[in-house]
Amino acid sequence: MAEAASDHVGITDTWASRRYFRKFERITGHLPRVAAVMEAEGTFASHETQIIARHVSALTYSFRALSMKYLLAGRDTGRFFGSLTIDDHESGFPAAQELLVMANDAHQAERHLRDMPSADELKKQMLSKIIRDTEIPTKLQFALSQRLYYQELLRGSLFWPRNDPEAHWLAGFDDRRRYLLHWSVYDSQINLPVIYLMEVEDTGRTALPKDERRWPEAQAHLIAQSLGGLKLLTIARGFDEDFDDLHPKRLRRFHIGPMYSHAFTRQTGPIRDVLADAAAPEGEDWALAWTQEDLHSERVKTERAGWFSSVEREVFALDPFSGRGADTGATTMERAIILPTRPYQVLAENQPAGFSSVRKFVVAGDGKVLSYR
Repeated sequence: MAEAASDHVGITDTWASRRYFRKFERITGHLPRVAAVMEAEGTFASHETQIIARHVSALTYSFRALSMKYLLAGRDTGRFFGSLTIDDHESGFPAAQELLVMANDAHQAERHLRDMPSADELKKQMLSKIIRDTEIPTKLQFALSQRLYYQELLRGSLFWPRNDPEAHWLAGFDDRRRYLLHWSVYDSQINLPVIYLMEVEDTGRTALPKDERRWPEAQAHLIAQSLGGLKLLTIARGFDEDFDDLHPKRLRRFHIGPMYSHAFTRQTGPIRDVLADAAAPEGEDWALAWTQEDLHSERVKTERAGWFSSVEREVFALDPFSGRGADTGATTMERAIILPTRPYQVLAENQPAGFSSVRKFVVAGDGKVLSYR
């Protein structure tokens, strides 16, 4: 792997690229099961588990598309197409630039596919090259990989740099309706996918998803505020103040990652030492952090709005312990780590500092997820 920037690295080897994406396919495949464990424990409602699973599935599809794009990384394909760039220092995920390029490619996918030979035609040409010329048909393999890449993009349902808010109805029909708004972004500052869930009470005349004025404005507002550097309190208060008839009752943010791997990343800290000591086989050499921030409204206050009207404003509850609420801007924050059995055994034996309060989700060989505090 050749270094591309101080915290980015380009994977230029074919087999390394394939191992990297296989690892992520395994990891993202475990996340819905982790969410199901949290649902069984009462952390999530069933509809919340389904929503989170949708965003995780979209992430899986995006990585699958990238794996097709870079299937022949490092091979002489007759065309320079670069190498997969990952953030190996902080996140372990592909750099945000990869998803930006992929989003641009998606707009042109139909045209590219129209100008390419079909998959069957490419396979026939490859077979002919092997039998007639006794050569490895690298250029044809590359052409097929790019066709598969554009086909994945055309299927849609991928995780893009920004995935605009959607509304899930929870309760109410008339003057007070409650929705769960959900959206996600690929934070370019930290190269990590982030999922947001906001419970909103709607007192507008028209139901929010059908309101041609408020709904686009609310979507644009939330996406613009979806920055990892902003506290949940800042996001919720800004939304509450900008929309007099939309009342945020709860806001959650989920950071998926960083991903740690002794083979691909060079993060510092105890978890790197744990993975090194575990010396786990391929496919089990990883750990994934999962952070949940949660902000609740504890009460409502009424403020005057003009001469003859008033509006409701939320008063949010902050973490009462040691004044941390002012620092985190949340009611609670829970850190968790997901990892296979072997690294967990080393983690439990070594008991590194700072991990006693971290939730552990352990993935067994059969895919079953166990939870430890």
